[in-house]
Amino acid sequence: MRKLTKIVASIGPNSQKSKILKEMIQAGADVCRLNFSHDTKKVQGAKFDAIRKISADLERPVAIIVDLQGPKHRIGNFETEDKYPLKAGQVFILDNDSAPGDSARVQLPDEDVLMSLKLGDRVLLNDGKIELEVIAKAQECAPKGKGRKNAPLQVTTRVVRGDEIWSRRGFNLPDTEVATSVLTEKDRADLEFALAKNPDFVAISFVQKPEDVAEVRDFITARTAYPVRIIAKIERPHAIKRFEEIASAADAVMIARGDLAVEMPYWKVPAIQRSLIRTCRRKNVPVIIATQMLSSMVDSEFPLRAEVSDVATSAYLRADSVMTSEETTIGENPVLVMQTMAKILGYADNDSYENSYDCNRVDHIPENDWSRSVSSMAYLNKASVIIVFDRDGVRSREISNRRPDIPIVAVCNDRVVANQLCLSRGVFPIFDERMFGQRDVVAALSHVGAQKGKIVIVDGEKIELQ
Repeated sequence: MRKLTKIVASIGPNSQKSKILKEMIQAGADVCRLNFSHDTKKVQGAKFDAIRKISADLERPVAIIVDLQGPKHRIGNFETEDKYPLKAGQVFILDNDSAPGDSARVQLPDEDVLMSLKLGDRVLLNDGKIELEVIAKAQECAPKGKGRKNAPLQVTTRVVRGDEIWSRRGFNLPDTEVATSVLTEKDRADLEFALAKNPDFVAISFVQKPEDVAEVRDFITARTAYPVRIIAKIERPHAIKRFEEIASAADAVMIARGDLAVEMPYWKVPAIQRSLIRTCRRKNVPVIIATQMLSSMVDSEFPLRAEVSDVATSAYLRADSVMTSEETTIGENPVLVMQTMAKILGYADNDSYENSYDCNRVDHIPENDWSRSVSSMAYLNKASVIIVFDRDGVRSREISNRRPDIPIVAVCNDRVVANQLCLSRGVFPIFDERMFGQRDVVAALSHVGAQKGKIVIVDGEKIELQ
């Protein structure tokens, strides 16, 4: 069964060889994600080149996402490598002193974080197993002990929920809006490098407000004319509060459920996911569902039944794409993961009970009434495919947002437009200047192996039924 929901495949050590990459793309990967939290620029550059070559060899558009690390908050080191137990009720100090920590304090290197913490704010460590509550705001403390030459800045906390703690653990700040740039020095260097390779999308981490998206867009447009599209990763409660504005500022959205479930009550995440998908559809913004889709397949040939349901539910909710992480970066069989995910999505996308006529489920958007007409025409006439001769991708994305349950074949005369349409549900892009110029419907149908039947053809404002 042909899937309509797209797959974003994260590429890592076990999937970066050209042979594996090619098999993954043939098995169902539409978009490749390069995580710049890991690997050297040399390795990332080789992935770029391999993906572009495979795309050309297969005559199939494949998009590339550069996923920036963003601000990664970690505590400092302890005096020994041993784990220190933190017990509920005890006082624990966070400061910016580089001296090794002990059972009473540890370094929190980011001064902007220390200054942003307020009374009552929570600091979560070990994926939320440890919870600290701020009981005294940032203040300078007197020099004390070996290695403390200057008065460090410190925040006093009380342990609400204890566990063992050790060096370099990451932490989350669910209550705190940190006054910091969304781009670290590492991100700026990584993005400078990536822009020279012409990525299709850049995903930005730690988004808290629409100004974060604007900052990255300004950085990109000052350095390249290549039309890079920006994906806002939704990982923080602050992003949820301002999601309408963030979705309007970004070109696409990634719902990063792992971080959300740490910074928010995990039982709320499914409802939040549904709400964000609805908002994205209302704003005609492609949306990706990420984190732990088939994580059991890191070392297993079979997914958990709950994972199968989770992937299928993403299709039923009409998300544009789902994303793999460890399953295809360090997993034992990334090709099998692609095959498994494609099967699940294909069956769910073709579930006639769930996927009945969907064109009227989106809130009324006056400027997109014509896309409702296209989808309605296709549905009422039982068309087998919609063909769009698309110069800039706008028409195809608007039709995709109506979620017709048939393929949307987008014939493009621009390779970048074709690549970027790989993220949108149900859109099967073709980059072919001759086919576009001659408006060759027969060649378009042949290229994607579409079934014979009635066809809706879109060319600019013109809509035709054949």
